[in-house]
Amino acid sequence: MKIYVVSGLGADYKVLERLLFPEQHEVVFIGWLIPEQDEKFADYVKRMAETIDDSEPFYLLGYSFGGIMVQEINRLKPAEKVVILGSIKSDKEKSRLIKMGELTKIPQYLPVKMFNIKTLETYAVFRKFFDPKNPKVTQYFRFTDPYYLKWSVQRISEWKFEHESNVIQILGDRDIVFPIKNSKPDYIIKGGTHLFPVTKHKEVSNILKSIFI
Repeated sequence: MKIYVVSGLGADYKVLERLLFPEQHEVVFIGWLIPEQDEKFADYVKRMAETIDDSEPFYLLGYSFGGIMVQEINRLKPAEKVVILGSIKSDKEKSRLIKMGELTKIPQYLPVKMFNIKTLETYAVFRKFFDPKNPKVTQYFRFTDPYYLKWSVQRISEWKFEHESNVIQILGDRDIVFPIKNSKPDYIIKGGTHLFPVTKHKEVSNILKSIFI
């Protein structure tokens, strides 16, 4: 069976490359697309879902914003199981910061040029927000088109969703992006920051082997 995988906001497969998936399954990474100008989220999801062959059973796995994406894809092309790493399974689990963005619509009015990796690095926000102890955090975030980043932040702040029964959530207990206090995850990674697929890859791999049987 195929496991279709979507990585996090601005992240390529590298953030998940240390994970070991069950050998009997084929892993297919779905790369992020550049959104078309003012593209609706539903239309973007359809384009992302085109990679998936739903003529046979499959699994979905998403990390961070990728977790939101695979849940949306699951609506169009239902999977046997959906696993989300460092992500939320409904809009009720959003952090205060994300909810603030939703209420104020601030992301909508910020200029595209602000969504720039170099800007984030300059203010040391990027490293501190994801994992303050990981000096090489930016190596995992390579999809840095400013329009894509701005568009994605807007979609996260606006996202509305009810928890689906086939969604399995794995969260780190030190995740600042999606705080565990807002969720009731199926699996908790002790000492896991938002980058737990990298820093706690052995533990996560063992969990995935028990899920994807």
